[in-house]
Amino acid sequence: MLLAYPGLHAVWFHRIAHWFYRRRLYTLARLISHFSRFLTGIEIHPGARIGRRFFIDHGLGVVIGETTVIGDDCTLYQGVTLGGTGKERGKRHPTLGNGVLVGVGAKVLGAIVVGDNARIGAGAVVVKDVPPNCTVVGIPGRIVVRDGRRVDPLDHTDLPDPVQEALTVLRAEVRSLTERVAELRPRERGEADACAR
Repeated sequence: MLLAYPGLHAVWFHRIAHWFYRRRLYTLARLISHFSRFLTGIEIHPGARIGRRFFIDHGLGVVIGETTVIGDDCTLYQGVTLGGTGKERGKRHPTLGNGVLVGVGAKVLGAIVVGDNARIGAGAVVVKDVPPNCTVVGIPGRIVVRDGRRVDPLDHTDLPDPVQEALTVLRAEVRSLTERVAELRPRERGEADACAR
């Protein structure tokens, strides 16, 4: 790990860059941050505040914004973005509580708070606060587990099938039209017989 673990190296470089950033040596802090990104593929702004025992696993593509605050014992996987939405000023990036896990490719955006021990599922896009001890999945992110109890079970067998729904509507329409045509045929025959006489 000491020699060949980019997640660990990125955190080390960040600690050094952050030290310079806090002393208003911004150019030196940014240069260290850029060098770290070049070596590790992980971009951590030197202004981000990161707690103890922070772990980046398979970190390629991780981006952590300037006003991000990360608590102790947090874990990020590859492709995670802790970024802004472009609409805020001042505090623009998320705050993660202690023990938060953010899954592969998840995007946590804006000046939101993710509570202690929360879990963000792979590929989720989270733009609203997450209470402690919750699991969030999907786009947009929604809570599916709260305090160990399932809130919104994801039963993939019950997902809507838009093609089947369209076919059901079409069948009902064809049945209705067929019945209407059957009603009109005797009337047409009667009118045709009357004209023939």
